Amino acid sequence: MSTYMAKSNEVARKWYIIDAAGKPLGRIAVQAANLLRGKVKPTFTPHVDCGDHVIVINCEKAVLTGKKLTQKYHYHHTGYVGNLKSVRYDTLMNTHPEKAMHMAVERMLQDNSLGRKQIVRLRTVVGTEHKHAAQQPEFWNDAEGNK
Repeated sequence: MSTYMAKSNEVARKWYIIDAAGKPLGRIAVQAANLLRGKVKPTFTPHVDCGDHVIVINCEKAVLTGKKLTQKYHYHHTGYVGNLKSVRYDTLMNTHPEKAMHMAVERMLQDNSLGRKQIVRLRTVVGTEHKHAAQQPEFWNDAEGNK
């Protein structure tokens, strides 16, 4: 008996919506990363991009537990000497909550060409309205990965 290996041209992609309202940011990011990688499918193959499209709505209503809002920082470097910029997460969640969600999911994916292909299928939205209704996305409900 041989192991099944999915081929990239045989992958059927679906669209899912994850509602982040009132849920921890990291838990939502794990669900989104698993859907983007395709780990919830029985035909999951680690070296093939077999994931689905994910829309995360209500990013501004995601919560950070503990003291992360005031103690956690996002750092980025401009490329110039001495220009390491930092933004506290309470400021980031007030100004760009979709960026915080996108960064959390992106860091849970592989750091190679496969991860770069997968992160393109993530859409983060502030509020409940999104522009992908024509794709007929389904809601992804359960924290354990079940619909």
